[in-house]
Amino acid sequence: MTDDIVKHSVSISGHRTSVSLEREFWDLFCQAAESRNISINALIAELDENRTGNLSSAIRLFVLHEVQQQADG
Repeated sequence: MTDDIVKHSVSISGHRTSVSLEREFWDLFCQAAESRNISINALIAELDENRTGNLSSAIRLFVLHEVQQQADG
């Protein structure tokens, strides 16, 4: 695991913003979008509707939940 944090430009409801995430979280997030057959921006929009903290944290928590579900499998 690395500590490389990368800033990614995303679009939410037509508005550009950025999220800063470690590569591992971003890669797993992209895999989750792909497995759902939706775009990264569409998955981000879903998270944005329900989040209470910042968007980067919401993505990390989403990825953690996904990994936990796979482990419980």
